[in-house]
Amino acid sequence: MKLKSTLLVSALALSGAAFAQTAAPAAPAPDYTLSFNVGAVTDYRYRGISQSRKKAALQGGIDFAHSSGFYLGTWATTIKWVKDGGGNAGGEFDFYGGYKGTAGAIGYDFGILTYQYPDHSLAISPNTTEIYGAGTYGPVTLKYSHATTNLFGFADSKNSYYLDLSAFFDLGDGWSLTPHIGYQKVKNNSASSYTDYALTLGKDFGGGLSATAAIIGTDNDTYVGPGGKNLGNGTLVLGVKYAF
Repeated sequence: MKLKSTLLVSALALSGAAFAQTAAPAAPAPDYTLSFNVGAVTDYRYRGISQSRKKAALQGGIDFAHSSGFYLGTWATTIKWVKDGGGNAGGEFDFYGGYKGTAGAIGYDFGILTYQYPDHSLAISPNTTEIYGAGTYGPVTLKYSHATTNLFGFADSKNSYYLDLSAFFDLGDGWSLTPHIGYQKVKNNSASSYTDYALTLGKDFGGGLSATAAIIGTDNDTYVGPGGKNLGNGTLVLGVKYAF
């Protein structure tokens, strides 16, 4: 009797182990993801030009991505340039949506992005909308953005464009290097058109925490802030971000 009991317990244990191995399939990948990020930079540079008068800025965003490739998102940051120009807006709010996918070895990304400056009170609205398309091959990405409105408060600047060439190199152990060069064409305002550059060293610490150190600048000295401060000259920008 004792032997039978022992054999029964052993059989149940073995069948339980087998059940545990076969009855718990991997959970299917979710149809969508929702992520958040918050961060800060020592200078908010956009396309090489300081938007925060070379001061620190706080930033954050929300992203929704569907397994089909469609995505939506919003991002916000503190700024100073609108107030420096006589307006009221102390923040920039971006809203975007698009579709990402692959065709063979090429990754592609198409979408629309609008930059909003609530209560700006400027004579010419800085609110800007662009459509964009990007292609990625290996580590290299080429992106084209086209303004369907006036560009950031420039009069008669509809159909301005920005061409962006960048690359991403994984250095291992969470380190990355991202070189970039871009060209901003301001329609009907050639003096404000320029080339910008950046070289960014990134570190992913895991757990959603990352940091960057970037050399950023432009070849244009017509973008100036209070006191004649050049907002597009070369500088080092440090940043930290937490994603969750």
